[in-house]
Amino acid sequence: MDRSQQVITPAVPVLPKTHGLATLAAMQFAAGGCAGFVEVSIMHPLDLVKTRFQIQRGPEDPNRYTSLADCFRKMYRQEGALSFYKGILPPILAETPKRATKFFAFEQYKSLFSYADYIPVPLVLSLAGLCSGLTEAIVINPFEVVKVKLQAERTSFKEQSSTIRTAREIIAKNGFGLKGLNKGLTATLGRHGVFNMFYFGFYHNVKSVVPEYKDPRTDFLRRFTIGLVAGTFSSFMNIPFDVAKSRIQGPQPVAGQIKYKSCFQTIFLVYKEEGFFALYKGLLPKVLRLGPGGAIMLLVYEAAFDFLKRTL
Repeated sequence: MDRSQQVITPAVPVLPKTHGLATLAAMQFAAGGCAGFVEVSIMHPLDLVKTRFQIQRGPEDPNRYTSLADCFRKMYRQEGALSFYKGILPPILAETPKRATKFFAFEQYKSLFSYADYIPVPLVLSLAGLCSGLTEAIVINPFEVVKVKLQAERTSFKEQSSTIRTAREIIAKNGFGLKGLNKGLTATLGRHGVFNMFYFGFYHNVKSVVPEYKDPRTDFLRRFTIGLVAGTFSSFMNIPFDVAKSRIQGPQPVAGQIKYKSCFQTIFLVYKEEGFFALYKGLLPKVLRLGPGGAIMLLVYEAAFDFLKRTL
């Protein structure tokens, strides 16, 4: 056949895959779980150090740590290298449903609030973040109670009580309610609600304003930096609730006497007895964890979600 008579078949465009609502929800849930597992595996030691700082009472505390380096040094010498992973099983067990709930709930609340045309997009993102944080807090609070109790113990890793045994002891003594496995729920609601409101609101609003780069590595750095700032800023905003949560869920100063009873009572009491800056105890390890940790979560979530959308 003469070349002039050849029929050129037009290329068939490859349409993007479409997924049902249930499939999208499952992918969001799975991607959130992946993000949480990766983040906690890398950043848990800093979470432990943060908790140790938050439960110490002041200069009169005989077990007081004077600095971040002092805490790392004393823990390593007195409790061993594995002590930095004390209490990791509860967050590992909780991170998949916790972060899955966090990202899944955010996407659902974002879609819900988007139906209200009178709500500006930046506010939609912040409201969705707030509601996702409140939802997340309800799911993870029992795990947090067990984690804080384990992290507060200053025994070696080998001597430490198991996660299941600790949970059983809490339930046997105080039950499942607000004095037992759900102790400190209001502080946890405040911690996660405030954090997620600023975290998601800041990240998505700033990411939409800062231009994308064609180079994948440069654009990765752009998104990582925005996530880093989002995690750091959110940590500054919610740490008083975090301190209150650690005080309520951790060991009380006098055995048998409940000093820290509720979220705002604890915040005011810490402020009155120890000063304003006591509400920011553990800020450095918290920022060191949730700054890069926040960026890691967002990037892993986006990568996992994109991968699932392409392959399923």
